[in-house]
Formats: sequence, structure tokens, C-alpha cells
Amino acid sequence: MANNSILAATAEPLVARPSVNVLTGAFGILLAVGIVTGLYGFIVGHEHVYNVSREVPWGLLISTYAFFAITSTGLCLLAAISHVFGGNKLAPLANRMVWMSLATILSAFTVIGMEIASPWRMAIYNIISPNVTSNIWWMGTLYGMALGFILLEFWLILTKHYKLALALGILGALAEVAANTCLGGVFATLAARPFWYGAQLPVYFLACAFLSGAAASIIFTHYAYAIRGKKMEKQMFEGVQAAGKVLLLMLILVSVSTFWKMASFYVGGADGGRTAADALYTGPLSTNFWVIEVGVGLVGPIVLLVITRMKSLYVMSLAGLMALVGMFISRLDMVTAGQIVPVFSGMDSSLPEYLNYVPSGPEWIVTMAGIGLTGVLFLQGERFFGKRFADNEEH
Repeated sequence: MANNSILAATAEPLVARPSVNVLTGAFGILLAVGIVTGLYGFIVGHEHVYNVSREVPWGLLISTYAFFAITSTGLCLLAAISHVFGGNKLAPLANRMVWMSLATILSAFTVIGMEIASPWRMAIYNIISPNVTSNIWWMGTLYGMALGFILLEFWLILTKHYKLALALGILGALAEVAANTCLGGVFATLAARPFWYGAQLPVYFLACAFLSGAAASIIFTHYAYAIRGKKMEKQMFEGVQAAGKVLLLMLILVSVSTFWKMASFYVGGADGGRTAADALYTGPLSTNFWVIEVGVGLVGPIVLLVITRMKSLYVMSLAGLMALVGMFISRLDMVTAGQIVPVFSGMDSSLPEYLNYVPSGPEWIVTMAGIGLTGVLFLQGERFFGKRFADNEEH
């Protein structure tokens, strides 16, 4: 009865339009087909359905996990900041950001669950045999803690226990930041992979989190009004503009960071790092890098936001979508470039300059499961919790 009364106070039955139900069904099909494909991989063996190998063990599913996890961190951080410093222009977006942070971290777990050969063993041994010296153990543990904190925070928001929700939100944000930097540390501490190795990636991932979180908050807020066929209120539009300013700032910072990271390989360091950078500049990954990561994901959104001065909701939403596409490809480029240079390159003349990795069809289908879950949770969140997303005056 209590749950029914909460839903009655927060639900928007009008959102359950036929068109929205059809869209939910389409996302649900993506999710179902992706999960079935992942389960098929468990039965026949991942080596038969994924194009990863002993030489290139991490592929599209790892980069997709990183993309969703980093986006979740950004949404959680922006929500926590807007709740802590009440009265700011981002506050109207905060409750929806909490829900979408939850949705994206669940999507990340779904994708990585299909990638790991024995996810059930990971869950068991993570608890009974912890390895506190492992970045991967800390990453999984901290993201799991963050998931618990965000779930509790959102429940408290639904029940209007805002002070306690604020405390849980802060804990969730701290856990997400720690997990995000550990995710960067998984790559940054691998000395055998010079393209990743170094202190930059954990901080770079945090900058990408703010970028992705701001972009996601813009497009999900826009889509929330689009599915209702409703004009956005002035207060909410100003919140989207504030998110646009955060997005523009982070686009500039990530652009500068990208330039210096790539430039650093040409003024010293290991030859393998320079060869990996060449793969992005002029090699097999150059189209991804220049056209999508740089052009679509960084330069394009900056130009759109500056020219329109963030006065157009549609342009801000387009810029946010372009930035997220760029971030997705950026994660794939980073994961791939770090591995396609053979570890013993230069020591064995029989080795190719670059190893080959192209994501398989099943890898893309499993990736679609993450997108499908995010879509389903977004639409159903608007249906069942829509009134609470618009309720921000107590924060």
C-alpha cells in the first residue's frame, strides 16, 4: 500500500502514450536481444562470438562499460553538487540526474556482466577473497557501493526525506569519484601499455565524467519534455543552460587534455606509446579519432554552443548528443589503441606494426543492450516518477 501511494504521488500516467509505449518496446527489444546474445556467448564461449583475443583481450564491451560508468559518475556528481549548493540553476535537473545516474550504472553492469566469462565468480570472490591491492577490485567494490547509495538516495527523494537523501547523495558521489579514478587507474598503472601508462588518465576520466554528465542531463531533460509534447518552463530551461555552460567548459578542458596527451608521445617516452598515437593520427584508428572523437565529439559541440550562445534548446540537445557519441568512440579508441601495438614490438621482426581488432556483430548487439536498458529506464522513470523530477523546491 505504501509503494502504491508513493507511485500515485509521483507517477504521470499521461506519459504512457502509445508512441512512448512503442519506443519503450523498441528499447526493450534491444535489451532482450543483447542479453540473449550475451547468454549465447556464455554457452558457446566468448572466443567464438567476440573478436577479442589473447593479444587484444579488451574490446568494445570494456569501452562501453567505461562509457556508461563514467557518464553515471558525471550525473551523480552534478546532482550532488546541485543538491548541496541549493538554489543554483542546476537544481531543477537534479532529481532526474539521480535517476539517470542509476540507470547508466545499471547499464554499465549489464554490459560488463556479458563480457566477463564468469561474472558470478566475480560477485562471490569479490566478497570472500578481496584483493585490496587491485584497482579492478576497488573499482567494482566502489561502484557497487555507489549503486547502493544512489538507490537509497532516490528512494528517499521519492518519500521526501530530503536531508537524509542529501547525505546519501554525498556518499554516492564520493564513491563514484573514487570508483571513476580507480577505473582510470586500471589503465594508468599498466606499464606494459605505454599509451595508457601515466598519471593523466584518472584525472582525465573525471573531466570526461563531468562532460558526459552535463551532456546527458541536457538531452534527457529535453527528451522528457519532448515525449510529453510540453514546452519547457523558464526555470528548467535555465537549468539546461547551466548544464550547457558546464558542458562547454569541459569540452574545452578535454580538448586541451587530448592535445597534450597525444603531443607528449612525440617528445619522449616509450616507442610503443608513439606508435599507438600514430594509429590514431594517421593509422587504422584515424577516421574514428579525427572525424568522430575530435570532429563530432569535441569541435562540433563547441562551435554549436558558442555560435548559439546556448539560447536554443534543440541545439544544446544536439551538442549534448554529439558529445556523448564522441565520448563513446573516445573510450573505444583509447581501449583499442592501447592494445593493438604488440607488447614485444621492436624485439621481434615477425610481429606486425598493429594487431587487428574490429568489434564483432555480437559485441555491438550486447552494447545495444546497455543502450536499451538506459532507454527503458529513462522512459519508465518519466512515467512512474515524473512528478518528483519536477519537484525541486525543497532542495
